[in-house]
Amino acid sequence: MAEVTVTHEPDRTRFEAHLEGKVAGFADYQQTQELWVFTHTEVDPAFEGQGVGGALVRGALDHVRADGTRTVLAVCPFVRAWIARHPEYADLLYQGRPSTVAD
Repeated sequence: MAEVTVTHEPDRTRFEAHLEGKVAGFADYQQTQELWVFTHTEVDPAFEGQGVGGALVRGALDHVRADGTRTVLAVCPFVRAWIARHPEYADLLYQGRPSTVAD
């Protein structure tokens, strides 16, 4: 099986997985000053079951780790579930802010 290549496409606010010269999947995100918010992940049905989704999320999170400026808010259920199965990436998850509520 060919290797999945993951690229960051900031103009499209997504990461893309490429396999066999085609876009096999993508992970959409939004950015804030503090967060990478992963909102949606999709794999082309022709490439399902070939590890594209996992490679895509791993590549995106490796990019986030290397960037080092933001944490991850996983709104997308696939990204959230993938991180739960790969605890070595859990440190990237947004933990929220301490409450300032007085009463």
